Amino acid sequence: MNDQQKSGFEFICKYSDLKDLEGKRFIIGETEIAVFKINNEIYALNNICPHQHTALIYDGLIEDGCVVCPAHGWKFDLRTGKKPSGSRGLDSYRVKIVDGDIFVQVISKGLNW
Repeated sequence: MNDQQKSGFEFICKYSDLKDLEGKRFIIGETEIAVFKINNEIYALNNICPHQHTALIYDGLIEDGCVVCPAHGWKFDLRTGKKPSGSRGLDSYRVKIVDGDIFVQVISKGLNW
């Protein structure tokens, strides 16, 4: 186990595997994430839109610092995952880039019964 994995970060891809202004879908454990490269910055959000639970965020249009869900047009801030109104939207995940490798920290949410 490397240092990134010990700190809860999982390798997802090489930086060079991502195209600017396009999302890509990854699965870490049981969590679907959408990863975007915008102006050399990497953003990671949950890939499941809360509107109708469609797994299409990775395929959304990028505009004004947001990703627009292609199913019904809901917008989410790339940095925070929140909707423009400031209300809760998508979970956002911490990203690290080490020697051209991209790592994402996904914290699983357990059920609290």
